[in-house]
Amino acid sequence: MSGFDVLTRGDVLEQALQARDYLVACGVPAALAAKDPRLWGRRAVDHSRLAWLDLPFASRYLLDKVDGVVAEARYAGLDHVVLVGVGADALAAQAIMEEHGGAGGALTVLDGSDTAALAVTLERLDRTLVVLASKSGVSLEGDAYLRILADAFRRRGLSDREVAARFVVITDQGSPLHGFARGKGYRVGLTDPGLPGHMAALSAYGLVPAVLAGADVGQVLDEAAALAPALLNDRDNPGLLLGAIIGGCAQRGPEGPARDKLALYEPGGSGALSGWIAQALAAGTGKRGRGVLVLEPPGSPGELDDAHAIALNPRQGAHGDAETSVWAPLGAQFLLWQYATAVAGWLLGVNPFEPGGPVAQDAEDDAAELLAAAAGGPLPVGRPAFADGDVEIHTDLPVPHGSDGLTSTLVALLAQVPAEGYLSVVTYLSGELSGRYLAPTLARHSGRPVVYGAGPGYLHATGSVHKRGPGGGAFLIVTGDAPAGDPVADMPVPGRPYGLASLQLARALAEERALRALGLPVVRVHLRDAVEGAGRLAEAVRALGTAPEAHALRARAAG
Repeated sequence: MSGFDVLTRGDVLEQALQARDYLVACGVPAALAAKDPRLWGRRAVDHSRLAWLDLPFASRYLLDKVDGVVAEARYAGLDHVVLVGVGADALAAQAIMEEHGGAGGALTVLDGSDTAALAVTLERLDRTLVVLASKSGVSLEGDAYLRILADAFRRRGLSDREVAARFVVITDQGSPLHGFARGKGYRVGLTDPGLPGHMAALSAYGLVPAVLAGADVGQVLDEAAALAPALLNDRDNPGLLLGAIIGGCAQRGPEGPARDKLALYEPGGSGALSGWIAQALAAGTGKRGRGVLVLEPPGSPGELDDAHAIALNPRQGAHGDAETSVWAPLGAQFLLWQYATAVAGWLLGVNPFEPGGPVAQDAEDDAAELLAAAAGGPLPVGRPAFADGDVEIHTDLPVPHGSDGLTSTLVALLAQVPAEGYLSVVTYLSGELSGRYLAPTLARHSGRPVVYGAGPGYLHATGSVHKRGPGGGAFLIVTGDAPAGDPVADMPVPGRPYGLASLQLARALAEERALRALGLPVVRVHLRDAVEGAGRLAEAVRALGTAPEAHALRARAAG
């Protein structure tokens, strides 16, 4: 695909055209073309916040700089790239690999969720080059993985110098990680500290891991560069129209609720691009009680008054229910959605480039404090409200303690979802359970959308819209004991008094505490036995179909 277009219809079209005309009248596209940050106030004078507009051209220097590293790695037989990063930092690189990786590319992401990826990495250690990408310091997960991998390399007989040659660090000039990496002797690629993380897909953060893994990054930049001239226009500007659609719909109108939820269809894709878009919109718009929440269709219960559907590169006749369709190759998709996020943020009255505040960092700091206080002992998990078989239920919601306690708990949680709210399922597990499989049934019985993701990355990446956005979220957090007989799930972290399972649980407990502190309804279920507990949870979700209270919820949603 070489062209790009944004088409919409129905009521969305009229609303979007009005919003676009307003944007043009206020000089927004002209100011973006001039890279004038004063769009967001007189104090917004940091021009580097808009440097992402130049990345389709400015990032070409990366290709020459990385070519030597690629050649050296291939000569040493290193054809497997491991990307260490929490949140959505890795999603752009994953999307690039899927689209332009070729047959020989190999990229594994370690993001703190399912530790099966670590097992794969340890099996391929002789072929592995590790990339750590972070705009600030080393996260808890990053520290754990760096220690585990460095120790594994040394056990293979590599010297300290040889170990250092296996690591590449992408970070901001002057960041804490910059100093750490220099001290270790790692290769370091530096980026602009002013570049917002959610606008960095076409920077070193998205491109370097992909090119090291064998992707054709030059084509990605060509695709983005082909779109760039259209973003200089006032009218025939697909980024302006897409931003007007998103921002215009997200504003509450006189005839109905704000359509601040976006059901995103990605036909044939793995979800990496959709996940990246969700992160960009969450980080760019989720603040001051406003924001756009991205849904995925498996957890979207049909048509909703407060959501609209967008299809990415739909095939002819596919996803006919989508009100908006966006056609563009991958590189153009990155630039298009970044531009649209900036425009939507302006319409919503928020600065899409200002730091998101301590939303993610506070929870990580709390997790670090929990681990330090435990000093290798058990974490303060609290007493469960009750247990249902191999499943512990932690909640302060009023739940009757019957034989179907888990199903009753889910009913109680769904009852907390407001009329324009949603349920979020977040899993902190090393097994195969995913909120993806629970979401459709939960959505069907609640009549409200369900979003899902693996922790800690999901709330790290999208937490701003959940915690600082319009509100309305209820949260189901799933934790569990490490699977018996899995040597990786609770692997000790060298030099730390804890293993990976404790780290994962600490992350979940910290997020649970953060959400409760905001007054949001939370249920945490802990699976004592990963396999049996996952089955019990799935049964409880299916049992919603016969629960009388769930019938009342469906009637409420229908009415």
